[in-house]
Amino acid sequence: MMFGLRVSALAMGVAFVVAGAVTPASAQSLQWGLWGEPPERGVRSNLGASPTIIKPTELSQGGGRPSISPKTPQTTSFQNGFAPGSIVIDTAGRKLYYTLSKSSAYVYPIAVGKQGFAWTGVERVSRIEDWPDWIPPAEMRQRKPGLPVRMTGGVRNPLGAKAIYLGNTLYRIHGTNDSKSIGSASSSGCFRMHNEHVVHLAEHVNASTTVYVMKRLPASGVVMPPVVAVKKAPEPAAEAPQAQPAQPDAQAPAPEATPPSEAAPAAPKDQGI
Repeated sequence: MMFGLRVSALAMGVAFVVAGAVTPASAQSLQWGLWGEPPERGVRSNLGASPTIIKPTELSQGGGRPSISPKTPQTTSFQNGFAPGSIVIDTAGRKLYYTLSKSSAYVYPIAVGKQGFAWTGVERVSRIEDWPDWIPPAEMRQRKPGLPVRMTGGVRNPLGAKAIYLGNTLYRIHGTNDSKSIGSASSSGCFRMHNEHVVHLAEHVNASTTVYVMKRLPASGVVMPPVVAVKKAPEPAAEAPQAQPAQPDAQAPAPEATPPSEAAPAAPKDQGI
């Protein structure tokens, strides 16, 4: 009899262990000291303490900064009309080209802006930084309240090992510590590269490098720089020929003179530019 009771107690204990193992993650997350995120405001935890609301940190540490060796990408045939040493970004193809000549270029796989964040234009490299700090714009922190105000450079920083800044814009060509994102459309307008590739690219560019961001490259033929519309100065208007005075008709009465107060104003002179 005693043996049977022990077996029953042992069976019940095993059942409780199995039931706890198959408890859904949502139920387990209530024990927020062990799993998941803290509960929302007003929800009392199983631990009996009022939950704390985590505020965004002013400064977050990006972690270590290991030495990254450059990795040379593939060289591809690239018939183009750009000056050697230009950067051409094919947004649709998710590739970045660094022109070596009129017929060849380095080609790097990249990640581009997600829907609603893609852009095109022409910029120049303004500066290059190793392991740059990340300062998420206010709009981004509104979309993702958990982001820090500033994160120092490092292996946890989304800008990766190096950033190539484009003009005075917020956009950059930068590395990433998330290599799986390369080839996707997932950024907020910047262009991500493998850390080894952005280190290699940075060795070839400087503040005079021109960056052409294009929606897509032609399927065939020579890739040419986008046409930038130049506003021409307006040509001066040609002077109207002066009307010849009509010969008075001897039989018609002479017209009355226009009073000075009703005289037409003189035509303004061309101000020039």
